[in-house]
Amino acid sequence: MEILFVVLGFILMLVGIIGSFLPVLPGVPVSWLGLVALYLSPKLEIDWTFLIITGIVAILLYILDYIIPALGTKKYGGSKAGVYGTMIGLAVGIIAPIPFGILIGAFVGAFIGEVAFNKTQGDVAVKAAFGSFLGFLASTFVKFMATMVYLGIFIYKVVVNSELLF
Repeated sequence: MEILFVVLGFILMLVGIIGSFLPVLPGVPVSWLGLVALYLSPKLEIDWTFLIITGIVAILLYILDYIIPALGTKKYGGSKAGVYGTMIGLAVGIIAPIPFGILIGAFVGAFIGEVAFNKTQGDVAVKAAFGSFLGFLASTFVKFMATMVYLGIFIYKVVVNSELLF
């Protein structure tokens, strides 16, 4: 049974890492579920206080994932249309068969959102799109780092207690 929880937890960790790049998957909360899978394993010791703290961090980062790109857009003179354009551009970038589609989609989406819906002039729209792009990159970096920390904790807990599993 322990092996099942470890394998399930590892799969959740990998999906969480992928989710740190894809906006349709909540990366950090999914990685946290990998820690919960370890907690459910009867032979591996994980303190429930630790689980609660890492869960709160996962929720906060999930919320910040929506705030950081908006802050980047606002800081560089963008509007809600730019933020929405970024999200739509990310979704299109995921399915577009082009290299770096997510990155290009975020920038182009914010630019189109500003120009089409706010009638923003060229230079201001480019600046807002750049802010949205930077916000997306910052948010992605924070999520990726958090999922890597969760993976490190996961691996540490499994390795330290590996003699209990086999």
